[in-house]
Amino acid sequence: MARDLLGKILVHTTKQGVVAVRLNEVEAYLGVDDPACHTFAGRRTTRTATMWGEAGRAYVYLIYGMHHCLNVVTVGEGVPEAVLIRGGVAVTGCALARGRRGSRVAGRNLADGPGKLCQALAVNRSHNGLDFADSGGALTIRSDGWTPEACDVDRLPRIGVDYAGAASSWPLRLKLR
Repeated sequence: MARDLLGKILVHTTKQGVVAVRLNEVEAYLGVDDPACHTFAGRRTTRTATMWGEAGRAYVYLIYGMHHCLNVVTVGEGVPEAVLIRGGVAVTGCALARGRRGSRVAGRNLADGPGKLCQALAVNRSHNGLDFADSGGALTIRSDGWTPEACDVDRLPRIGVDYAGAASSWPLRLKLR
């Protein structure tokens, strides 16, 4: 599913306007057998409840007490796997996104990390559990028909999961060149 998300358009519609980004970096988390995953070894918490539910839902959590991270639940009921949305390039609503991130931030730096992306799109824990497929919803993932070719995708080790031992080096981070 991580590969399929690359190149898709993530759209957030708010009262202030619409911001959309083309997803250019994602990172897979493989559930109960993945030491880097929040649900490793069957962990079930209030925070991870969404991961244990329906595929296609937003799993949003706070890290370091200040940055939100957005994931797509990928498998479904009872199989808690997800893909972290690590970054994107703004295609609509650049001025609004820039205002949320700071007036000097522009271009590829606008949403080039999970926390930056959530800030630019104004995504927070209130979006946890939303259905990305709900075409009338505030948070959707759409296709404009473009799909990157295999030669345009780098497979890299995950970032920020050193505590997971060997699982931190698994090539589950995918990034467009």
